[in-house]
Amino acid sequence: MSAARSKASTSTRPEDERLPAGRTIAYGFQHVLTMYGGIIAPPLVMGGAAGMDTAEMGVLVASCLFIGGLATILQTLGIPFFGAQLPLVQGTSFSGVATMIAILNGGGGMPAVFGAVLAAGAIGIVIAPFFAKLLRFFPPVVTGVVITIIGMSLFPVTADWAMGGAAAGEDHGSLQNIALAAITLVILLALSKSGVPALSRLSILLSIVLGTVVAAFMGLADFSTVLDGDIFAFPTPFAFGLPVFELGAIISMMIVILVTYTETTADMLAVAEVTGSKVDAKRIANGLRADMLSSTVAPVFNTFTQSAFAQNVGLVAITGVKSRFVVAAGGGILVVLGLLPVLGRVVASIPTPVLGGAGIVLFGSVAAAGIRTLAKAKDDNMNMLIIATSLAFGCIPMVKPDFYGQFPTWVGTIFQSSISSATIMAVLLNIIFNELTWRKKEDSGRTVYKHQLAGLQDGDRLIDGKLFDNKGLEIKVIAEEQGEAGDRPMPL
Repeated sequence: MSAARSKASTSTRPEDERLPAGRTIAYGFQHVLTMYGGIIAPPLVMGGAAGMDTAEMGVLVASCLFIGGLATILQTLGIPFFGAQLPLVQGTSFSGVATMIAILNGGGGMPAVFGAVLAAGAIGIVIAPFFAKLLRFFPPVVTGVVITIIGMSLFPVTADWAMGGAAAGEDHGSLQNIALAAITLVILLALSKSGVPALSRLSILLSIVLGTVVAAFMGLADFSTVLDGDIFAFPTPFAFGLPVFELGAIISMMIVILVTYTETTADMLAVAEVTGSKVDAKRIANGLRADMLSSTVAPVFNTFTQSAFAQNVGLVAITGVKSRFVVAAGGGILVVLGLLPVLGRVVASIPTPVLGGAGIVLFGSVAAAGIRTLAKAKDDNMNMLIIATSLAFGCIPMVKPDFYGQFPTWVGTIFQSSISSATIMAVLLNIIFNELTWRKKEDSGRTVYKHQLAGLQDGDRLIDGKLFDNKGLEIKVIAEEQGEAGDRPMPL
């Protein structure tokens, strides 16, 4: 009985850990706070582009929270063929905003946007397994680049938050805003260093709460409008009219779907690296299908393409809480926020600089996880070239946002995303330098008996006549006659 129990415990996946209800909800709420600003940004931008009034934009925001929560629950808990069962928060993707605005301005309005998202999402469900089979082209040198650029691509976001965000107006970049972000950062670091595990794991949430309290004393927090508007509201299906299907708009959105595939795959690999989970092509396909199913249903409830949120990967890394049930609880909170706009207004009232201070650690930890992954790649000039070129290519959209301004729209859609740019370059260069064979491999003429390799493991290496494992510890080598009968130790 004990042996069976021991076997069951060792086979349990890290992401299947279950925590007490109170901690699960608290950590889940921490995930919501981390991504709240990002999830409501696309509907706010789209609503502004469509000339919507405050009430209509409120419908878009509530809808994106509601669907984002359902998508998160699907991705984390999973059903057959849908859901990677990883601690990934889902929400409205920003990568398709430029394309959707172009469709909007093309004369079709919101119905054409929703029609394109719905059709592209349905097609995406079908092709997801084919994209997942590309997993073999994501060795450590590629995944390390992708994870690193995910973190780096979020640095401008957290810097803008620290300066006050778009709503700051003339106060954008003021010393007051940056000081508030710095205070939040110091609180976070102090809580992490406290030595109390509970405080350390809740450091993000507590730093945001305490930072908001400090902001109130500084006169930078305003909760006066929390009670304005409906307390409860269920998203109305097709509130802006039935979808309109235009071929050109659907093709444009398919490009966005491919970008979303790339980003979500990168996030799945990143969170798997952080949690120590095993991810194969089947699991990637299940995750992508969940993305696409959520994206197909999203237009019915007045919102847009769904994808994984990279910033929450950083939260998993910094807190060490790997449980997918924690993230599922966060998804439940998002659903409640979508049904109770009053709670959404409370979260929306958290000062942006507070989120910026916490984001420095969150997003930096993602980049750090990528660097750790790169350390696992083979140390040679080819991989160095792949890393250098891919990271530089991925940084172009960050440092020069107008770099692709004169290119065709579809080029900008793909490469305006730092994550997509770096991923595509890393995959292509890895194929060119590590997969393709430019000349026939020559036989060295040496031979080794198969039994001599039996004791070797990945990472073992021979240095100056001595054998070492992947941790740098020396492996004792004994002569065959010194071993027990039947033993075949590895001779040098």
